[in-house]
Amino acid sequence: MGFADQRFNVNLSILFTELPLLERPAAAAAAGFTAVELWWPWVDAPTPEQSELDALRAAINDAGVRLTGLNFYAGQLPGPDRGALSIPGEESEKFRANIDVAADFAHSLGCTALNALYGNRVDGASEQEQDELALENLVLAARAADRVGAVLLIEALNAPESPKCPIVSAPKAIEIVDKVNAATGLGNAKFLMDLYHLSMNGEDLTAVISSYTDKTAHVQIADNPGRGAPGTGSLPLEDLLDQLKKAGYEGYVGLEYKPGDAPSAEAFDWLPREHRAA
Repeated sequence: MGFADQRFNVNLSILFTELPLLERPAAAAAAGFTAVELWWPWVDAPTPEQSELDALRAAINDAGVRLTGLNFYAGQLPGPDRGALSIPGEESEKFRANIDVAADFAHSLGCTALNALYGNRVDGASEQEQDELALENLVLAARAADRVGAVLLIEALNAPESPKCPIVSAPKAIEIVDKVNAATGLGNAKFLMDLYHLSMNGEDLTAVISSYTDKTAHVQIADNPGRGAPGTGSLPLEDLLDQLKKAGYEGYVGLEYKPGDAPSAEAFDWLPREHRAA
């Protein structure tokens, strides 16, 4: 088993960022990958011009890769924000404006996983107000995802790097997943298990895998410490992915790590080229 037995995709919002957005799908293909994922790439535009959407769609199609995951609008990411859907006012409105745009764009590329980042706690709004707003927006997102045959992903971040985000443990993310599914009756809200974030929280990753694989629709990895490629830290990622496979996980594993000082194309030496195609 091990790395050779996984289906990997490359996150083009953290890898190949030394290149313009429209060149990244081809760069991933040149490195041997056939699947990619993205954070919402227009951080200031939840509803970009159609020409921009068309250009990115063409770049993905022309590269011969498949888009397998896409974030809804999440504010300045990377940057100070950790999502938008729980923040009253303009950010929530931007998230709602983005829902159908993101869902339709994903659908046009056969992408069936949409990630909705919760957002930070903010001054001027109570936790209850933010949580009620978040559930309303997640319900809207789940329905839009269902309309295009996709799952809605709920991700736990990590407290050291995201101290204002309330979703910083696997159990808390699962709680939100269950609330959304109860509210919609659709059952398409799922857990995004990011092993880097969970390890930063000090969680027992073996226990998380044992408890929550059945509710997991996507996995992301980076080594810890450092959020670098597998082998740059001390996480037993190969063993953890084996555990996931044995627990029944058959989805993609997103490579969401920092390439370091070298070009991104040189950040995949840990994975033989013949094992990069999904």
